[in-house]
Amino acid sequence: MIDAPSDGETRIVSHYPPTILELIHRIGKLPGIGEKTAERLTLHIIGASRAEVEQLAQALIAVKEKTRTCRQCFGLSDEPLCSICADPARDNGQICVVEQATDMVAIEKSGAFRGRYHILQGALAPMDGVGPENLRIAELRRRVDSGGIQEVILATSPTVAGDATAAYLARFLAGPSLKISRIACGVPMGGDLKFIDQATLKRALDGRHGI
Repeated sequence: MIDAPSDGETRIVSHYPPTILELIHRIGKLPGIGEKTAERLTLHIIGASRAEVEQLAQALIAVKEKTRTCRQCFGLSDEPLCSICADPARDNGQICVVEQATDMVAIEKSGAFRGRYHILQGALAPMDGVGPENLRIAELRRRVDSGGIQEVILATSPTVAGDATAAYLARFLAGPSLKISRIACGVPMGGDLKFIDQATLKRALDGRHGI
C-alpha cells in the first residue's frame, strides 16, 4: 500500500498503474531523492532491458547479503578484512581515526595517507545518548595497546561533536610513546578570504605554521 504524500509534496500523477507508483514511492524513500527524481528513475528502469533490471536487482540483493564491517577497522567490506586492512604494503604504524566509512573513502581518494584506519561509526553526542560505549573506542584502545602503533591521527569532522570526540580520544589514548595528532582545518585551497566564515578563519589562524 502506498502512503499518501505529506502536505507540501507534489502528488504523483494518478494515471500511473500501481506497480509504477509503488516503485516511485520506494525509490523516493532513498536519501536525497525527491519525487520527481524517483519518477524519472522509475521510467528509466521501465525503459531498460530486462537484463539490466535483473543486474540491478542482483546487485541490490548482493550488497545486502555480502556487505559486512571489517573485523579490524570496522569499514565496509565483502570479506572479514577489508582491502586496506589486508594490504601488506600499508603502514602499520599509523592509524587514522574517522567517524564513518565515507570519511575513510574521502581520505583514500586524496591519496595522501598510506596507513591504516579505524572507523568509530559515529561521534560523541551525549544529548542524543551517544557515549564512548556506543562507538568503536574500546576496539581502538585494544589496537593501540597491541603494540606497533606510533601515531594516531584524529580525523573526526570539524564540528562540535567531532571536536569533542577528538578531545576525548586524545585524553583516552595518551601515552608516553604514542604521537596523537589532529588533522588541520581552515581555509580551503582556492578559497577567497572574504567569503570564509569567522569560525573557519579563526581555526586557520590558530593552526598556522611556519613556511
